[in-house]
Amino acid sequence: MNCLITRQNLHKALASVSASIPTKTTLPVLSNILFEAGEDGMWMSGTDLDVSVRVWVPAEVKEQGSITAPGKKLQEIVRELADQPVELSTRGDQIELRCGKSHFKLNGLPSDSFPTLPEVDFEKGWSVKGADLYGLIKNTAFAVSSEESRPILNGVLWELRDGHMRMVATNGHRLARKGVVSGSSNAPSADFIVPPMALQQVQRLFEGEEELEVAKSGNHLGFRANGTEVYTRLIEGTYPNYEQVIPKDNDKFAIVDKKAFISAVRRMAVVASDQTHRIRMAFEADRVHLTVLTPDLGEGEDELELTYEGEGIEIGFNAAYLLEVLKYMSTDEIKITLKAPERAATIEPVPAEGEEAEDYLCLVMPLRLLD
Repeated sequence: MNCLITRQNLHKALASVSASIPTKTTLPVLSNILFEAGEDGMWMSGTDLDVSVRVWVPAEVKEQGSITAPGKKLQEIVRELADQPVELSTRGDQIELRCGKSHFKLNGLPSDSFPTLPEVDFEKGWSVKGADLYGLIKNTAFAVSSEESRPILNGVLWELRDGHMRMVATNGHRLARKGVVSGSSNAPSADFIVPPMALQQVQRLFEGEEELEVAKSGNHLGFRANGTEVYTRLIEGTYPNYEQVIPKDNDKFAIVDKKAFISAVRRMAVVASDQTHRIRMAFEADRVHLTVLTPDLGEGEDELELTYEGEGIEIGFNAAYLLEVLKYMSTDEIKITLKAPERAATIEPVPAEGEEAEDYLCLVMPLRLLD
């Protein structure tokens, strides 16, 4: 293999692919990037066996060939190189870099030892807007579970319908659901449970893309746009019926300024228990009282004005879950709906006058109040 490539293109591609390389692995080849030089450019690939990233880089190829070489080390070297063309070549199982007066040789491994990447037929897939997908991931993926006991909740449910798509994530204590109207597509309706690590890569690599191609093959999902591809293994199983969990009969609601509410919850969280993060809220006609009592630390109380309709209610929340949900509300005001101290509360953005309402809802389960 022998090719000439601009330092900027090489560095950008290495940065894209290196993020898919596992930090610790028992398989040495997974610490490497696969280089495959073709006629007019090079494919660079990295994988942790669950998520794979593949990037096409234009290059002047003098000799075709392939090798795997240490990804992170190459990225560090190329980052510090002078802004001149880089010559990449192989000699046996070594990769050589020449740039100006700089010359490096790194030990690699044969390309046939690298895992085979999934094959996905994008001709039979969907086309989605990059901004829509980015918004769905950003507003839901934070709510996935990290517990290994229920692997199905370790993923984000992605529902694709003709003209509409939606993502849902939950860990049993909080839930986030967001939907967007999407362009019509000929592909059939589908539901996928996607690992959040894969969605992070999609967010990172395709943030500015207008259109993405998405396709499924077997148990793998592929994303593609402008010479960059991401493949992920899907989580198998049936996602719980989340609609059953979302309350439809919450008859009390408060409309509150988001920034003021976040500040009040943050102040209370300082004195809340490190274990439960519990804060007590008493909603009434035009205000909410926030109180915290932590025997081994102290106590705190605060009050906030808001618009409230319904009977007064006292309810407890995990401050950390509340703050996490509030962080993703895009509007100045939010709506909180309640039913009873032991029933789930929902939080939604309140659109400004003349603006269209978002299809976005978060749910937070209350904590039991101890008198």
